[in-house]
Amino acid sequence: MRTQDEAAIVACIPSLRRYARGLVSDAARADDLVQDTLERAWGRFSLWQRRGEIRAWMFGIMHNQFIDGVRALRSRPEESAGDELPEVAQRATQSDRIEVQDLDRVLQRLPTEQREILLLIAVEQMSYLEAAAVVGVPVGTVMSRLARGRERLRQELQGRAAPATMPLRRIK
Repeated sequence: MRTQDEAAIVACIPSLRRYARGLVSDAARADDLVQDTLERAWGRFSLWQRRGEIRAWMFGIMHNQFIDGVRALRSRPEESAGDELPEVAQRATQSDRIEVQDLDRVLQRLPTEQREILLLIAVEQMSYLEAAAVVGVPVGTVMSRLARGRERLRQELQGRAAPATMPLRRIK
């Protein structure tokens, strides 16, 4: 591995940590997810085919690690972490902290598919194409999940609970 490649991986760490915190809402679990992602990327670096940005490849690894963890928790529900909120860095006012906690709580209630896309595009500023590559879905699916996630987030923050799933219309 070249020094330049090592530096590119290390440069991804802050973004990976931010994304992991958004996914799991627990600092310790987020750090574990980042560590697992880095270990897997380091061990399988020779498999990266340099067809795209290393950042998207790293986020794809994290996405797969996260999904594997969700599946494992479903098979062992007694070990799930619950709804604990992460510690939020002190902000200027207490109302800011409450707003951040409210946003985090609402984000955690979104379906995983919508939360992932919202975090990748809104927080990590990935393009639709990059986000599609990370989660392994078509660009149109990314756009749809983003629109549904934004709408549900808006409704929840305004105090109007959105339905758990949007009914699909059959078109003949």
